[in-house]
Amino acid sequence: MSLLGIFATAILPVVGVAAVGFLLGRYEGVDPDALNTVTVYVLAPALVVHSLTTSELAGGTILQVVVAVLGFTAAMLGVAELVGRLWGQTEPLLGAFVLAIAFPNTGNYGIPLADFAFGATGRSVAVLVTALQGVMLYTVGIYVAARGTGTDPLADMRRVFGVPLVYAVVVALAVRWLGVVPPESSTLMQTLALLGNASIPVMLLILGIQLSSVDGTAAVRPVGAASGMRLLLAPVVATAAVLLVGFSNSIVARVLVLLLATPTGVTTLILVGAFSSDRDGISPGEFVSATVLVTTLASVVTVTLLVAALQSGAVV
Repeated sequence: MSLLGIFATAILPVVGVAAVGFLLGRYEGVDPDALNTVTVYVLAPALVVHSLTTSELAGGTILQVVVAVLGFTAAMLGVAELVGRLWGQTEPLLGAFVLAIAFPNTGNYGIPLADFAFGATGRSVAVLVTALQGVMLYTVGIYVAARGTGTDPLADMRRVFGVPLVYAVVVALAVRWLGVVPPESSTLMQTLALLGNASIPVMLLILGIQLSSVDGTAAVRPVGAASGMRLLLAPVVATAAVLLVGFSNSIVARVLVLLLATPTGVTTLILVGAFSSDRDGISPGEFVSATVLVTTLASVVTVTLLVAALQSGAVV
């Protein structure tokens, strides 16, 4: 498929729906909080349970995904920390720099993208990765955002127990392991499918609404460095992680590389706002918001090229 065809089938639907959300946020002042609540507590858990219980992913493959995501995140955290310190960054901006580089938007950007690019397998892998990212964001992410502020970040890590996606994954895997998955034609599974399918366009609308309020006027140099590492270095590290793990399912491996190469996650902005502190000059919040905006816009090009390379088999 040509680059134009890939853009039209995999990228344009994501960009188009997000653009509608952007316009709603910019000109109608739509508040994303209510949509976020519905998505986090109803739509996304339904998507996770339905996708994982009906997925053809084997238990061994799921374990490989977990290992690869953990390895990728550890590597990106280490590289971002090293680059930030060598560049002379100090807290709290250093923490924001690390978060913006290490954590991709696997949720309201990655799930629809993987679904459009790789179908049901892409969606199943994406919801699993998003749940893993949620756990890491509300543990390691909180620690990185809060260090250097004088507060106790360990006390806030219990927030991970309030992330519904974590419990949805546990329920889905337990149901699969016990062999009690209801028939696809049952009322329960059809209801979960209906709610899960609704989550994809809603996630994109939320992304657009959130981007409409982002301030992109932060300093160019650190934002450019973080954006480059997020969009250009992350696919290389993700590919290395996938090859080291040795996936037997090449489609899963390709979806994983795609997900880990998405723009900076919007959740990092939430963490910085909640747990970091201001400083003279560019604030952590301004830095992360600008990086989210820049990487999301630039990903239209980088992700299109990456999808082309992955679908052709040129990468993994």
